[in-house]
Amino acid sequence: MLGVVVASHGALLDLGARFHLLDDANAAGGLTGALRRRMLRLIAHVVDGGAQGLLLTCSSYGEVVDTARTLWDVPVLKSDESLFKSALSGPYRRIAVVASTPPAVPAAVAQLEALAPAVRPDRPVDIVTALCEAAADAGPEEAARLLADALRAAGGTDTDAVLLAQYSLTPVRDALAALLGVPVLDGAGAAARELRALLTPAGAPVVTP
Repeated sequence: MLGVVVASHGALLDLGARFHLLDDANAAGGLTGALRRRMLRLIAHVVDGGAQGLLLTCSSYGEVVDTARTLWDVPVLKSDESLFKSALSGPYRRIAVVASTPPAVPAAVAQLEALAPAVRPDRPVDIVTALCEAAADAGPEEAARLLADALRAAGGTDTDAVLLAQYSLTPVRDALAALLGVPVLDGAGAAARELRALLTPAGAPVVTP
């Protein structure tokens, strides 16, 4: 939908550069003070509008969630926090994090390292990362191949599981798993399950799709 709007404005209006609220940390080269303030305003807007829970779907804004949790009582989830907790709880010794946008890599590693002592205090975890920006513009099959090549180049051939550091990479999950022969985990489903659990009243039946 956004693409249609931008294209129409470009064709009909000559107003110079266009601005929209999906400009993000990738374009800025990292999370800036202005981006933090903008996201907090957006969170305030939806919470004031009656939202009972909130999921930020960009991994680069993880630290904004930490601030939001001190300001509002509703559940506010980081994009991949549920995924990371699930992965760390699993049997995986060496975990790979793959991404197609640079800010996603340090954000994901920081969350994994922060969660590890609480989730698996007696089991160390080895993290390997792979970045392939070309995968962002490729179709699922090609993106999977590019990410697999990047992971092999990074020395990640012996990983036990692969985590997709961006929701936008979810379509490559099955193809990447087939190429690597290990589980490839995405954050969207894990986050949905945790948010549902947080919002389901105690004792109410939970329907699993």
